[in-house]
Amino acid sequence: MSLPVVLSFAALAFVALLALLWSHWPAWLKGLLVVGVTVFYFFADEVVHGMWGWPSADTLPERFVLLAAVIDEPGAKHAGGVYVWVNAIEDGKPSAQPRAFQLPYSKDVHALLNEGMKKIREGVSQMGSSEPKRGKGGLSWLRPGSDEQTVKLRDLPVPQLPEK
Repeated sequence: MSLPVVLSFAALAFVALLALLWSHWPAWLKGLLVVGVTVFYFFADEVVHGMWGWPSADTLPERFVLLAAVIDEPGAKHAGGVYVWVNAIEDGKPSAQPRAFQLPYSKDVHALLNEGMKKIREGVSQMGSSEPKRGKGGLSWLRPGSDEQTVKLRDLPVPQLPEK
């Protein structure tokens, strides 16, 4: 989250704490305040998480058109990452709004996206697919992040034009 959103929520929580400690409200109203602030936190987190322009840590769409990729190689002080800008393919057509995604850095994804970006610069559009990694055991469904998916790229098929 960005700093202004965090500070706004901290101010709201502080005012709620003051209301809980020093008000003469009935207990049911104080309980309603606690529930309301808690629900507001999760709502605000979801809204900020879904803001356009921020890279999402969610899984990539099942099928997508690759628009751009930026690779941040890991260093001594940071883990690095891979940032991709894609259009999801819905009902056989790219969606109207592109979305940025953040993937954890791996050499395989780095090489794959470098090759895909070379083809895009040559004028060959790239279509990608993502699927969950096989063999992930345990409670992986509790962590549906982008580190548990396999990304593949291929040339986008040339559209078939109708005959005249």
